[in-house]
Amino acid sequence: MSYYVYILASRRDGAIYVGVTNDIVRRVYEHRIKAVPGFTSKYNITQLVWFEAYDDPTSAISREKELKKWKRRWKTELIEAQNPLWKDLYESICS
Repeated sequence: MSYYVYILASRRDGAIYVGVTNDIVRRVYEHRIKAVPGFTSKYNITQLVWFEAYDDPTSAISREKELKKWKRRWKTELIEAQNPLWKDLYESICS
């Protein structure tokens, strides 16, 4: 089983969210339809702009906690290293 650390954004210079899951397609879909009230629903954070896969949950959770402590600029640089145009990656993981 794979585990994922992901970053969602409302837009390029908007709000961002860091999360962890074992089913990235389902979890991003839940964010998109605002299935769970909270930060992502409140700020319309629906675009998957970055993710990493891990083989074990401990590594994924550690990485998520690390990223949550990062400054916004560092997160922006991480996203732009792989996704310079901040394209929504959701469709690419669904197929």
